[in-house]
Amino acid sequence: MTSTNSTYHTPVMLQESIAGLALTPSGVVVDATFGGGGHSKEILKHLPDGHLYSFDQDADAQAQSKAIDNPAFTFIKANFSALAKYMRFYNAAPIDGILADLGISSHQINQGERGFSFRFEATLDMRMNRQGGTSARELINEYGLQELTNVFREYGELKNAWQIANAIERARNFEPIESTNQLKEILTPLARRGREHKFFAQVFQAIRIEVNKEMDVLKELLLQSAKVLKKGGRLVVITYHSLEDRLVKNYIKNGLFSGEPEKDIYGNVDKPFKAITRKPMVPTALEIETNNRARSAKLRIAEKI
Repeated sequence: MTSTNSTYHTPVMLQESIAGLALTPSGVVVDATFGGGGHSKEILKHLPDGHLYSFDQDADAQAQSKAIDNPAFTFIKANFSALAKYMRFYNAAPIDGILADLGISSHQINQGERGFSFRFEATLDMRMNRQGGTSARELINEYGLQELTNVFREYGELKNAWQIANAIERARNFEPIESTNQLKEILTPLARRGREHKFFAQVFQAIRIEVNKEMDVLKELLLQSAKVLKKGGRLVVITYHSLEDRLVKNYIKNGLFSGEPEKDIYGNVDKPFKAITRKPMVPTALEIETNNRARSAKLRIAEKI
């Protein structure tokens, strides 16, 4: 049964992100990650004559969206990588602002049966959209040794990525790895004593990122944001780990995801955004105390040039 109360998900850095959007009453805004609707509900308060389009591919988020009875609100059950397509469909572009609160919601983590958290015994799944795509179980049992190594090295930033992949390969030769507890049992000998929690957080993060192609869809969001935002429009992004933050930072700074940009004869870089926040904003100590998920959040604000 899907909850529709405030315990579904507590929005992170709510007032900071609303301020960063620089909303106007007639603005057209996108919430790229609806989740439990916390950010969307607050944005709508500032759009008496405008419109909000909110994206989420999760069926539970879609159910949450039905609690918002407002003609200025449109829920789109799709991944935010389809941003430009839907803005064309609704004839909404160019738009005034985009907010993306990345990562995983409290609700998804606490739904143990979805396999996002190593705290619960569950079938390995981790798909944001349970209607399609590769599940964590399929990834763990079907990826080759080098593929698994790359996943844990790149997305978990784990120094013993090869050992993790090798342990998985040896174990699945005896029987399929189906559950979170099976995976934990296989990998526990590779976790540093006293650092088990962090180790498994990195392992599960790596798998989740690969299952949902999170880095690829984030790149799509950033590229498409530059196309659909009007001049002076705001992009506000909340990230939760260094991989996401690095992509956002580099794209705002250089218009690229990596490497150095080309400059014209005057030394100028051709880029779609200028940074409003030179350094990322972080939550207050009080917010972290009341919402543990906020502890690793970083918020960046950019304006379309």
